[in-house]
Amino acid sequence: MTAYVIDASAAIELAEAGYVPAVGDSLLAPTLLRSEVLADLRREVASGARDERAALALIGAVDRLPVRLLGDRVLRKTAWRLAGELGWPDTLAAEYVALTVLHGDALVTDVSERYAGAPVALRTGADLLRS
Repeated sequence: MTAYVIDASAAIELAEAGYVPAVGDSLLAPTLLRSEVLADLRREVASGARDERAALALIGAVDRLPVRLLGDRVLRKTAWRLAGELGWPDTLAAEYVALTVLHGDALVTDVSERYAGAPVALRTGADLLRS
């Protein structure tokens, strides 16, 4: 059984592909995932990179992904500590890393540079789609 922590970039990619986890695998994310997905898709619409109707449909597809959202005190405390240790100015990326440290086997992202120096295994959405 593998627990994958997904960030907004991965959630969008997996939702677009209609991803369903393999039996025994699970998807996890911090509670901020849905807000980041919404913000990312809004930016894409505003820049003309994505049609509004398609973005709204994709929000629904992300909502249907079987993701367990977590955001307890231990996660937040760990994110705070990791952000300090890694020299990051905020805790947004650190929440994904903290969740991976606490409960995940790998962090799935398509923006690996966001997690530079993080003490976790990184995978891409394409890696999950191939498995």
